[in-house]
Amino acid sequence: MNQTQPVLIDSHCHLDFSCFDQDRLELIKRCKQLAISQFVIPGTQASGWQKQIELAQQYPSIKFALGLHPYFLADYQNEHLEQLTQLLNTHKNHLVALGEIGLDSAIAVDWQLQTEVFTKQLSLAKSFDLPVILHHRKSHNELLRILKTEQFANGGIIHAFSGSLQQAETYIQLGFKIGVGGSITYPRANKTRQTISQLPLSSLVLETDAPDMPVAGRQGQRNSPEYLVDIVQSLQQIRTESAEQLTAACLHNTLDVLRNITA
Repeated sequence: MNQTQPVLIDSHCHLDFSCFDQDRLELIKRCKQLAISQFVIPGTQASGWQKQIELAQQYPSIKFALGLHPYFLADYQNEHLEQLTQLLNTHKNHLVALGEIGLDSAIAVDWQLQTEVFTKQLSLAKSFDLPVILHHRKSHNELLRILKTEQFANGGIIHAFSGSLQQAETYIQLGFKIGVGGSITYPRANKTRQTISQLPLSSLVLETDAPDMPVAGRQGQRNSPEYLVDIVQSLQQIRTESAEQLTAACLHNTLDVLRNITA
């Protein structure tokens, strides 16, 4: 990726996780050399929000969202939503979205609790005029039902999309962008690759989910925003546009859907 090409934004990575504590600055410098200029860190649990805020204050290239991820709801307390509300109000001029929120039917967390917390966070996003970053696993139908029932119109990003073309098109109709990550670097991910190849270019954003979701050839290693370049290369293989067209469009789409972020 040379510097004449549009810059890249990793729209979803967890640079706040402790596995990056030893080399975060060096990693950001390496990414800059690859024209990866900014990183969006979604929130996962209340105990991590302050670290996200501090990292965004320390590194201008780091942007953040705040939210309660379904994975961590075993530790959920009602005051977490009150705390989230206060932080959304305090940092409303810096937040890019509310998230990472969603539903996951593959984990041992009470479904009613997941649904309740998700719905309340959607209401918060509406109150603060924020888009949302959505987590899904075996839950597209329920997510779409709730988004429609709640008449959620702020849009957002469907993180690590792996559903059908019809489901993707429904999200797009509701104002969402589709997160394209490391899964498309695996030739065996035929369904996802085929779906992403057919979607309008105006609906795609790039993400790594680092340190998770490693790209092909790097299984078992810590994933990194550096490998956004690999994702662009795989995206170019399955679509008709050039790398320059893809990166320019994905940059535009990211800026379009998120708040308080500029190229």
